[in-house]
Amino acid sequence: MTEHKLLVVGGRIQTLRKAAALGIRFVLIQHKDQFVPESAELAEAVLIADYTDWDVTRPLVEAAHKAYGFTRVASITEPGLVPAGRISDLLGLGNTSEEVAELLRDKYAMRRHLAASDSPAVRALSVAAAEVEDADALVAFGAEHGYPFVLKPADATASLGVARIDGPEQAAEAWEAVEALRARTDLQWGSFFHIGRFIAEQYIEGPEYSIESFSFAGRHIVLAVTEKLTGGQEGFIELGHALPARLAPDVERGIEEAVSLFLDAMGLKDGAAHTEVRLSPTGPQIIESHNRMGGDRIFDLLIAAYGIDLEEWIPAWQFGLIPALTERPVPLRSAATRFLSAQPGTVEEVQGKDEALALDGVIDIETTVKPGDTVGELRGNWDRIGQVLVTGADTEAAVAAAERLLEKVSIVTRPTATTGTTTEEAQS
Repeated sequence: MTEHKLLVVGGRIQTLRKAAALGIRFVLIQHKDQFVPESAELAEAVLIADYTDWDVTRPLVEAAHKAYGFTRVASITEPGLVPAGRISDLLGLGNTSEEVAELLRDKYAMRRHLAASDSPAVRALSVAAAEVEDADALVAFGAEHGYPFVLKPADATASLGVARIDGPEQAAEAWEAVEALRARTDLQWGSFFHIGRFIAEQYIEGPEYSIESFSFAGRHIVLAVTEKLTGGQEGFIELGHALPARLAPDVERGIEEAVSLFLDAMGLKDGAAHTEVRLSPTGPQIIESHNRMGGDRIFDLLIAAYGIDLEEWIPAWQFGLIPALTERPVPLRSAATRFLSAQPGTVEEVQGKDEALALDGVIDIETTVKPGDTVGELRGNWDRIGQVLVTGADTEAAVAAAERLLEKVSIVTRPTATTGTTTEEAQS
């Protein structure tokens, strides 16, 4: 019987299935709102608790470690990364530390850490930032660092609450939006993400990319550079992704070198990372990073294009079940995703999904709404209502195929009394 024993903090049932298929025995600690009964069949034991509450988590984990003897800990979900680091530190498991996970979670801590580096190259990866507490602080930041600048939560995700400030006249309204966001009780993952601290940081001009990487005992291997299509009222909502990115080789090497330098500076040694950069006029600059695989099903694009399953690699690398890469992988094909949208209102019908799923090159078509559900205004990535995922011979072909699918799949909504549109106008 295998001696590979793992503690899994939160995450998807798919992760557990893959760990079990690798022969890894594991204990799961899961929030009650995310528990899936199948996990009890796959795990040695399941602890139901809010794993972000250390006063609860610590004694449970210590007891489980004594009973089951797990030797490693892993999490693929954003709210589980810092708790996993804290557990590793407590039990001496040798995984990514709480300090590193916290540096990657807290965007202001990341900025300060980069700014304090002795390396000019590391400092050049970042921009000026400050924690802000009111509209006056926004005006002061703009006066010192210029406009535009970005206002965003220090530790949220999914582009939630991100706004571009173009002048002092926007400060009061922007801070009113901050207070409104803090007061909301309907946020997805609201039990995990408390909207508290906000930071202002200089705006970075240029196209945005995400970098999917995996670190093998300190060697960072870029697996793919992913294009981003952004939009929404402020231009920060992610509307699509495609990989591999269409970049000149020297530009891509510059991004690869910048991400490797950044991950070294953060202290990350092992596992997946999802790093967002902008290609500014002076070179690649870091937006943010996470010690996990990317969301938005980028991991499915990576499987389709490269044959690399990060959700499997994360537990497998813990026990040496996969070899360390020494160079970047070569893509087998390209892949892309675009997100579905609809006019705000009540969903009446989802059209064209089954027919589109039968088309060549389609990986999946996911819709997260059904008739009777309400579609709201697109204010963040969590407000999107589905996505199409496709492959193509090259990235241009994959992107074109994804955009054609958007024309075939429609979410038909019935507007509320305040929208004033017709059902026909509400199709997307």
